[in-house]
Amino acid sequence: MLAPSPIVTMDCGMITSKTVLLLLSIIFLAAGATLGFVGGRFISSFEDFDAFFRDEQILLPAIIIIIVAGVMLFLGVTGCFVTIKESQIGLRLFLAILLLMFITEAAAFVLGFIYREKVVAEVQENMDELFQTYGKEKPETEMVDFWQSQFRCCGVKNYTDWVNRDWFNRTGNNSVPQSCCKQEFKNCSGLLSEPQELNTVGCAGLMELRIKELINYIMIVILRFAVVKFFGMLSILVITCRQEENAYQPLNSGVFA
Repeated sequence: MLAPSPIVTMDCGMITSKTVLLLLSIIFLAAGATLGFVGGRFISSFEDFDAFFRDEQILLPAIIIIIVAGVMLFLGVTGCFVTIKESQIGLRLFLAILLLMFITEAAAFVLGFIYREKVVAEVQENMDELFQTYGKEKPETEMVDFWQSQFRCCGVKNYTDWVNRDWFNRTGNNSVPQSCCKQEFKNCSGLLSEPQELNTVGCAGLMELRIKELINYIMIVILRFAVVKFFGMLSILVITCRQEENAYQPLNSGVFA
């Protein structure tokens, strides 16, 4: 029995690696669009949360993601081009960019983990101050009413928090804001004597959960795309090593044309 031709085996390996790299380049294009959407969604969501955060560095992971998204779109186009043209310089440059992107995404993943742990303390502190200004400043009052209605919550920890607020003492009617009322009770006036008509759960816990879920979602997306980049780098290494170690017939030559 004749042994398989090493050139054929090598060509099959090259074709497979190039096919994988082309597919990954297309994935990079889709990934760039997806990451841009995720980063934009986080920043747009932050506009609803910004009253509860003093440290805008919490946006840093999202900003990094948007930068990565732009580079990934460029990377996808470049990857398709250098793979088809079989340029050694282009492939090595592609590998260097992939490695840099991989490191950047790893940094974004770590930052996301760090800021996820900071959310609880920061939300609790800033929300308490915001609720204390209720009825004094119109923007802050509207923000509190919006979140209590949106999340169907009342107070920071629970609805009894309002007893210790300046607004409660000024009104003197033993009630909470009507934004605490359950939607099904149309005639609710916010009286503490009728807790069955009120949302009794505090807003801090619900907001912390939502923000953490958003950050976790971003971290999962980053991790998945980092794995994709790893296989991209692996494919480039296979191609460049074959080019250096063996003579092979390019895909655009007469044999494969």
